[in-house]
Amino acid sequence: MRTLKTLEGISDGKLYDIEDYVKADTSGCNGCYTCCHRVGDLVELTPFDVYEIVNHTKVSFDELLGNKLALQISNKMMLPYLKMEGETERCSFLNETGRCGIHEHRPNICRLFPLGRVYENDDFKYFLQVGTCVMPNLKEIKVKEWIGIANYNENKTFILAWYKLLKALHFRLKFVYDKAELEEMNQYVLNTFYRIHINAGEDFYTVFWRVLPEAKERLGIL
Repeated sequence: MRTLKTLEGISDGKLYDIEDYVKADTSGCNGCYTCCHRVGDLVELTPFDVYEIVNHTKVSFDELLGNKLALQISNKMMLPYLKMEGETERCSFLNETGRCGIHEHRPNICRLFPLGRVYENDDFKYFLQVGTCVMPNLKEIKVKEWIGIANYNENKTFILAWYKLLKALHFRLKFVYDKAELEEMNQYVLNTFYRIHINAGEDFYTVFWRVLPEAKERLGIL
């Protein structure tokens, strides 16, 4: 969740929109999976990320916790992240050949790399993280094609809403000092958004927008 002020020295100095071209194409990575190591504190999962993984693997969120996912606390917020394994701290979803076992349903942050997002004025753009991908001579590709996510506009609207919710929640939690209350609020977020129940004939976005207003009221967020 970067802002424009934090980009100096880590980007190529440009901001990209979804239809722009950027030198981010790794050409299939050619067997490289360096970026899938030691990123346990970087790949924070959104409810949509978890929904995609659960829907694909047919394994519940609670079964994934401790096995493939891990809960971490940052700024008083407890959220799920990808779990790293072994001495090399490799992503738990890598198979024996080093390929991603959920590639078509991988988290949004993984889809972006080596791109990142910068948020400003109720919108976001993309930036190229220089020096993060070890592959030489990245090729030019349209941002939309590189990300490759279905229903992009719906997904972007969700991401912006989730970003705003977490930002407001972070501010709200600054004034929560009781450990029991803090635990209750964090569990409420996990139960409401990460253990989200999708009925037959519904999709994730429909249910998210339905539960969001009540959740904001319950969490004391305007």
